[in-house]
Amino acid sequence: MELAHTRGILTAASLMMGGAAVDDAVVRARRLPSLRVGLHLVLVDGPPLLPPERIPDLVNAQGRLRSDLAMVGLAAFIRPSVRKQFAAEIEAQFRAYRATGLTLDHVNTHHHFHLHPTICRQMLDIGKRYGISRVRVPWEPSHLLARIDVGGRYRRKWLAAPWTALLRRRVRRHGLTASDRVFGLSWSGAMTEQRIAGILRHLPDGITEIYSHPATTDNFAGAASGYRYRDELAALTASGIKELVQATGAQAGRFLNFAAP
Repeated sequence: MELAHTRGILTAASLMMGGAAVDDAVVRARRLPSLRVGLHLVLVDGPPLLPPERIPDLVNAQGRLRSDLAMVGLAAFIRPSVRKQFAAEIEAQFRAYRATGLTLDHVNTHHHFHLHPTICRQMLDIGKRYGISRVRVPWEPSHLLARIDVGGRYRRKWLAAPWTALLRRRVRRHGLTASDRVFGLSWSGAMTEQRIAGILRHLPDGITEIYSHPATTDNFAGAASGYRYRDELAALTASGIKELVQATGAQAGRFLNFAAP
């Protein structure tokens, strides 16, 4: 994160409050006032903030948040007790973020779980009390991906499309800001220099979010299998990418640079 910002084009980062290195990340963020930071809510497939006995339906036998997204998502639809537990964990993570003293630049969720209508509603309602103003709406234009990577095949995500549209409507209804499009979904863990350069060369008008997972090593606790963390860091710090940002006339910034609609 720090290298990608100080030596590259990274302008914002998302913080997981239950992450093992969260304290170090907060210290680094405080000494980088030009780097904006937001909250990455982790409600599935990760460490919770609340003790397991407070959220028994959300965790597995090891005390980690469940990774069976479909089943726990269904439970949130039909069981009030599960919804209550999700609300408690969401509140705990917002509260922990506020305690850092960092300005809340944006909010998103692990595995984009806020596409779930119940989670979306809870996140927006609880987030109001903590200054939420900008939310990721994970829509990625497949036709642009195909222009960048001619040999690739990119299908519209029909199952997610209605929930993405609902999320965008709710974000607008709450007077919040979201980017027009997001890149980093199909190429998650493989946002190489070539791909970022392709995105910049085909950048449409409007607000575009490009996200990646830069790190100095590919092997660390919690690393996703097959993710090319070092390559993503190299892409963000590549001189050619920095030059391309300037050449295209793109205005790099943070979510706070863009006014709410």
